[in-house]
Amino acid sequence: MTNTERKSARLVPERRHMWASGLPLFFLVLSLIPATVGAQQMPPVTSSPAPVRATAAADAARLVSEFEVNGLKVLVKRREGSQTVVAGLFLRGGSRNVTAENAGVEALMLDVATEASTNFPRERMRRELSRTGTSISYGINHDYSALTLASTRQHFDRAWEIFTDASLRPSFAPEDFARVKNRLLVGLSGDTDVPDSYLQVLQSRVAYTGHPYLNDPRGTTGSVGRLTIDDVKRFHQQMMQTSRLLLVVVGDLDPQQFRRKVEATLGKLPRGDYRPSPLPQLVFDSQTLEVTPRSLPTNYVQGVFAAPALNAPDIYPLRIASSILQGRVFVEVRVRRNLSYAPDAFLGSQGANTGGIYVTAVDANQAVRVMLDEITRLQNEQVTPDVLTSTVQHFLTKYYLGQETNAAQAGELAQYELLGGGWRNSADFIEHLRTVTPSDVQRVAKTYMRNLRFVVLGNPRSINKSIFTGQAGE
Repeated sequence: MTNTERKSARLVPERRHMWASGLPLFFLVLSLIPATVGAQQMPPVTSSPAPVRATAAADAARLVSEFEVNGLKVLVKRREGSQTVVAGLFLRGGSRNVTAENAGVEALMLDVATEASTNFPRERMRRELSRTGTSISYGINHDYSALTLASTRQHFDRAWEIFTDASLRPSFAPEDFARVKNRLLVGLSGDTDVPDSYLQVLQSRVAYTGHPYLNDPRGTTGSVGRLTIDDVKRFHQQMMQTSRLLLVVVGDLDPQQFRRKVEATLGKLPRGDYRPSPLPQLVFDSQTLEVTPRSLPTNYVQGVFAAPALNAPDIYPLRIASSILQGRVFVEVRVRRNLSYAPDAFLGSQGANTGGIYVTAVDANQAVRVMLDEITRLQNEQVTPDVLTSTVQHFLTKYYLGQETNAAQAGELAQYELLGGGWRNSADFIEHLRTVTPSDVQRVAKTYMRNLRFVVLGNPRSINKSIFTGQAGE
């Protein structure tokens, strides 16, 4: 099994283009199908009676067992008959765990930990992972990270033994450290070579000035280059406290039997007294534009607005508004005017959240003007009940498709537990969407889809600043 194959199962979204990573975690496996395009072709759907919907949510919640072992919170979702098991050991904090000087230490620590452990040196670990069809991986974002496990039910006991040894006793061999560090540095050095990746770097600098998110948890070539193996060992010791961790498992496991496994392994970690520092919300008080010159055949454009967090009531109508906007900009920019192949509107799922618009276009002025006009349309005109109903139904279809895998379900439970006010809120997601009204959509469009901070990578002479800095909705 190659390193790429072994590290393919991820419960935490990696850093991608913001227009993709802005989607909720459970949408990551889906293509960016414009919501209202598909919705307009669907007949109206009659909603289920409220008691039936409430029962479905309650049934989903009953599948999850919650318990604590020495301060370690554990969620086990039992899927009877499932032939695979997925587990994630989530580390709270994300960008708040690092500084500009050591950014990247968490990603480096997790990556090296997947290479070898005390009881499973590198070659032995590879043989065991290959023999049992097991994958140990990691993922990281601005809010949290995770060491992840995917295995067959048949070999879960052995997979758990390897996983916990990698978690608790990574070998941090000098040769593994040097190889992984070099690989991360090569990846980071390529950020400026790929226009979409560089656009996200530029966007982060603009959107996260003065905010903890400015410290990219992947680090920079400078910060990662300074890290030593002793830095990584110290960071591992600091993070391995049960108060910092969350364990989520999905598969056909008996929760009580699994609890005993946790007590014998991760439950023996020191408790610690970790309390996450408050995460300030983003506030943009004006519409701005920054253009970075780059000789390209097209201009890369992205603009973000400050959005409510995952646990805020307004996130539900804003998800609908963003989905409608996505469909409209697709129709107006690509289908009707052929200005761009992939215009998009997105909404994130972060603790300090953003939404926005993205486009690549030779005529960026016209494309952005059309997209801002569609935002203004959402702000000034209420959508019809039929459009709202169809959009919700299309949204929910994608949601259910995205929940087919154990990994997606584990990721959603963790995301809501860490950012969404508790894992039980994940079961109420659908009900909240169904309560959204046309006036709600118009209200959140007015409230949040404003003061966009634009970044452009391309030809400065082709950009009309007044189009980008004219306040949307005014």
